Amino acid sequence: MRYTHETMPQTILVSRRVIEETVSRLAAEIANDYQGKNLVAVGVLKGAFIFMADLVRQINMPLEINFITVSSYNDGTESSGTITVHQDITTDLKGKDVLVIEDIVDTGYTLCFLLEHLKVRGARNVRLCALADKPSRRTHNVAIDYLGFTVPDRFIVGYGLDYDNRFRYLPDMYALEEYDDNC
Repeated sequence: MRYTHETMPQTILVSRRVIEETVSRLAAEIANDYQGKNLVAVGVLKGAFIFMADLVRQINMPLEINFITVSSYNDGTESSGTITVHQDITTDLKGKDVLVIEDIVDTGYTLCFLLEHLKVRGARNVRLCALADKPSRRTHNVAIDYLGFTVPDRFIVGYGLDYDNRFRYLPDMYALEEYDDNC
């Protein structure tokens, strides 16, 4: 089975209305927990940029924003097994509270690496906020402190998530349909 670049995703898994409600709920939880603290929000690029932008605008408290680009997927739909940090954060984390903002937790492999990477930089604590979780694919235990929703074991695009850098712009989240190239 493969995916095609020509076909638009057809199956909506999460509507933009549900995404908006979820982002509002998460922002309220985060603002409540971090009031009066020195928070650094670290977005995992590229997938989390839309979610992070919507989320931090609703948190409604002072916070520092930074980004990290880390990958294990290359151009495919399966992890390569090798984690690469393409762009590291520029903020000194010593004594600060760090909130990693991620689009989707899949195997947990990359996030386990990333959370440890940020802890050794001296953060007071590191927590994870994920829009979506795909626990059926989990191979590494990772605690999600703020979770939007759980999704089925499908390849998901839209609202920042992509397939080969396509479909990020879609306002809803879709299951990307496979096609059988043996037919």
